[in-house]
Amino acid sequence: MLRRIIVLFAGVLLALSAQAQSGPGWLRVPAPQGRLVAADIALVINRSDPYSVAVGAEYAKKRGLAPQQLITLDVPRQAVLSPAEFEAFKSQLDERLSPQVQALVLAWSQPYAVACNSITGALALGFQPELCKNSCAASKPSPYPAYTGHKPFSDLGLRPAMLLAARSVESAKALIERGVAADRSLLERGTPPVQAVFAATEDKARNVREPLFPPESRLWAYGLQTRRVAQAALPELSEVLLYQTGLARVEGLERMPFIPGALADHLTSLAGQLERSSGPQMSALDWIEAGATASHGAVSEPCNHLQKFPHPQLLLLSYLQGQSALEADWRSVLWPGQSVFVGEPLAAPYGRSGP
Repeated sequence: MLRRIIVLFAGVLLALSAQAQSGPGWLRVPAPQGRLVAADIALVINRSDPYSVAVGAEYAKKRGLAPQQLITLDVPRQAVLSPAEFEAFKSQLDERLSPQVQALVLAWSQPYAVACNSITGALALGFQPELCKNSCAASKPSPYPAYTGHKPFSDLGLRPAMLLAARSVESAKALIERGVAADRSLLERGTPPVQAVFAATEDKARNVREPLFPPESRLWAYGLQTRRVAQAALPELSEVLLYQTGLARVEGLERMPFIPGALADHLTSLAGQLERSSGPQMSALDWIEAGATASHGAVSEPCNHLQKFPHPQLLLLSYLQGQSALEADWRSVLWPGQSVFVGEPLAAPYGRSGP
């Protein structure tokens, strides 16, 4: 299995490099074999955080989690953990996890980082202290983009994680409702199509993903239309399943017609610092508050390496192939050491099996 992953990973890197140089076109992405479902996850709840307790209880109820899937611990209620605090937390967590647990859902908005690493990246790939000396450097590559299975801990020894994060308990409950409503909702979509929107901008540093955007296409089998737009002149949109852009702050989010299961992110330096609610750079949680079901952000300055942000086509194609939001997000980021993934992880609009 590991040897096959290495070969596939090399192929992914070559494909991404070629696409970045040649411009718009569709990648060939191996089809996944199944997807994560509720029985595969452990839900981690911070008993000292009222938000975590309330949201965790709601999520367990809505996703039908068994009592043994709930892990309640004491975690410092702060944005950033020190490496020592993280190791203490991880040690307690590892003692409670069974080998059957394939992925983690963290029922909180903070902590989201471990020093300069994201907490989701540190849990899956280990804390990377060298990143804190130069956060713009390459980080440890993830084998997940080339992985086609649905048992990542059994096969790879890593558990992808996502924060069930929002700005209030009420917003989190609405997020959970969107995730549940998304399941299998687009399997028989016809006309009009839902939209995957890729916005080019004049911000050269943050517009580096534009060469990776797919061409405008009508994907009849999925009831989806891909659109390439100019951010400066936001067009009328309807039923948006995916939105990606390169701006520090996106105006008009209240007009974005997200559907249940929508994914959205913006390429900027610190979108993963989730407490941000104003200033020049918006938080990934702004997408959640606007109605998206999952998003991504960097917790420390990543520079604009393409490998540190969701690849437009890997994200979209993984989702269309039936994977969950958690899997599609993790499959789309090659260097996720600074990436915090937020949202309802099990949302799967094209999921063909499982609860």
